[in-house]
Amino acid sequence: MGTTDSLANHLLIAMPSLSDGNFAQTVALVCEHSDRGALGIVLNKPMGMKLGDVMAQMKLEPSDIGISEQPVLRGGPVHTDRGFVLHRPGGSWDSTHRISDNVQVTTSRDVLAAIARGEGPHGAFVALGYAGWDAGQLEREMLDNAWLCLPIDERIVFELPFEDRWQAAWQLLGVDSSRVSFTAGHA
Repeated sequence: MGTTDSLANHLLIAMPSLSDGNFAQTVALVCEHSDRGALGIVLNKPMGMKLGDVMAQMKLEPSDIGISEQPVLRGGPVHTDRGFVLHRPGGSWDSTHRISDNVQVTTSRDVLAAIARGEGPHGAFVALGYAGWDAGQLEREMLDNAWLCLPIDERIVFELPFEDRWQAAWQLLGVDSSRVSFTAGHA
């Protein structure tokens, strides 16, 4: 797979027929994609956990209640004990992966410490776990009508409420999700 074939920095929209409990009605950001596989973070499935709970486990003290009350997302079913902070550029962190000029993901504790102090990157949110696909698996799932892919729209990632993101992604395509066929066609 060449770099032009990469789906990194794209959104995956779960088709209405995708019934897997981990991915039904999800939108995921593809963070990495190569001939070895893909890694993405689900952007619209809050857990019952709040950011204050995560910070308490890491012995960090949030500077205000608003930080503590932020929801934590279920980023995917793989390594649900690993945290990912999705954010816009800004700051210098120990372990940051640049997805694009405008989107980064950081996995190091220093970014959470900065968020706790109220000094973290603007619009950041935390997800636990990620979605992973082996080599060729994501491509097969797309051919099997499990996912649609579209270029990232940062408003969906950073500005919309989590519960609105799946429908908003469909609207970007100009499609009413309730009218989508459950079977794939390949011409």
